[in-house]
Formats: sequence, structure tokens, C-alpha cells
Amino acid sequence: MKIVYMGTPAFAVPPLDALLESHHQVVAVCTQPDRPSGRGHKLTPSPVKVRALEYGLPVLQPETLRIAESKEIRAQLKSYDADIFVVAAYGLLLPKGVLNMPPMGCINVHASLLPRYRGASPIHAALLNGDEKSGITIMHMDIGIDTGDMILKKELAISPDERFPSLHNRMANLGAEALLEALTMLENGTAPRIPQDDALSCHAPMLQKSDAIINWGQSSTQIINMTRALDPWPGSQTMYNGEPLKIWRLEAAEIAWHSENGKPGEIIAIDMKKGLIIRTGNGAVWATELQGGGSKRMPATDYLRGHKIEAGAVFGEVL
Repeated sequence: MKIVYMGTPAFAVPPLDALLESHHQVVAVCTQPDRPSGRGHKLTPSPVKVRALEYGLPVLQPETLRIAESKEIRAQLKSYDADIFVVAAYGLLLPKGVLNMPPMGCINVHASLLPRYRGASPIHAALLNGDEKSGITIMHMDIGIDTGDMILKKELAISPDERFPSLHNRMANLGAEALLEALTMLENGTAPRIPQDDALSCHAPMLQKSDAIINWGQSSTQIINMTRALDPWPGSQTMYNGEPLKIWRLEAAEIAWHSENGKPGEIIAIDMKKGLIIRTGNGAVWATELQGGGSKRMPATDYLRGHKIEAGAVFGEVL
């Protein structure tokens, strides 16, 4: 099949690679415009654009696909005479006119088991909620946000200590596998259209920097899951002596440290061989990897050798 591929971040690269290595023909790629990145705010191409240019593919980078502002882009898309548009974490909504452009419509590679976690951050949401499994859904696209009829799902297990980078990479590779399987079904005329049950849906909105603030009044499990989900961006953060402190890794503290004494966020003890013990809403956690302002992330034991943190002090504010 002739395919226009639409994607932007690293998650969308393995599915593109799978298409380029298959018998399908990718005739063009749509991706987000180059964005400022890093301390120098240098314009940086998306991972999908980088891969597309390596293969000499035409690259389109519209700011929008709304008809009033994208007539030339729409004309270009139509000129490729693609059979289908494949979308993976593109970041722009496709209006009805674009959805209806290819004869076989548009399909999406979504990183959750729909209808659970519709929206922009499904992998983060699975980790934040401590889910034991997630997966990929390939669906026919409609004008809603991840509401279209499903073609297939593929599940994978999430380990209790898995963090975002590992789960993201495994999901991206599974997305590539599921995409090729779905395209074969579409070619053979065997692809189903399985309606989603809206009553079972939930939303996973785009993360904001404000989501990084730790609420020490939550349970130990909730806070640990937060550090798993928000690594490497935006990172879980608290305040100490008026300065931000990122807490990258936490683990549950043994029952001996659990007590009704003290307040959430209080530093119960300091162990120079392991890290900090911090009170939570229902127990305590070890902080084993930290990062202060202007420094690199490091084991808490290394951080404590160069920074003064006192037992009895209280991190941040309980929301």
C-alpha cells in the first residue's frame, strides 16, 4: 500500500522503520514543525523528521491541518495518492477533510488498551496508576480523540519497578509489530471494526511541568509510581529550604519506619549508605537518587556527601 505517515516523537520512529522495511511504500511523512530545544533553544527537528530525511522521504511540517490555514498542505497530501494515512503520536488533530482523503481512511497506533487512556499521555498514565499491563491499539480514526473503531489490540506486562523509558521503548516496538499486522488485515479485507465502549473510557491529558510537584500526603505507592512515570520529564520535584530538589528514585521503606508520628514530607532519618527516609501519607519511602539545582542526578549517598540535609526538616508542601 501507498502510505502517508504522520508522527513526531521517538515513539513514532519504530513503526515508521517497520513500514520502511516492509513491502509497503511510504510516499511522504508529516511531522510537527521544528521546535526550540535545550538551553540554547536551538530549533530541533523531530525524531520522525530525522528518520524520514535519512531515507530521502518528502517531509511536510504544517502548524495546523485546519482547512483555512492548510490548503496548500492538503493539496500536497492529496497529490501523493496514498491508499491510507498511518498516524502515531502526531500531535495534530486531523479534520474530517483529511480523515476522508485516502480511500482506506486513516489508522492510528495508540499506546494503550483503548478505551482506557485516550489522549496524549497514555504511557505515563499507566505508570502513574500502577497498572500491571498496557498495550497497543490500532484503530480506525474518526473526528474524536482516540474514539474510533478498533482493529486489534496487543498487550504487554508492566513490571513493578519499570520506568517510563523502558516501557516507552517496549510499547513503540510493539506498536510497530501491531501496525504491520493491522495493515495485512486491511489488505486482505479481514480488518474488523470493533466499537469502543465509551462507558469504560478515561482520559490521559498531556503532562505539564506543574504535574511534577510531589504531594507527600499521598500514599507511598502513589508517590513511587509518580517517580517511575515522570522520568526523565518533567521529573518528580519537591522543595527544600526554598530550593527545588528532584527526587528520581524512591522505594518503599520497611514497616519499621512506619509511624503515625511526624508529618508527610518529613525527613525521618538519613543513612549515608542508602539515602533518606521520608514520611508519606501512609508510611515512608527511601529516596535513593536525587538532583539539586544546577547539578546532575546522582545516588542520594553521593548527593548527601556534598549537600546538607537535616533529619526533621519537611520537604515541600502537602497539597
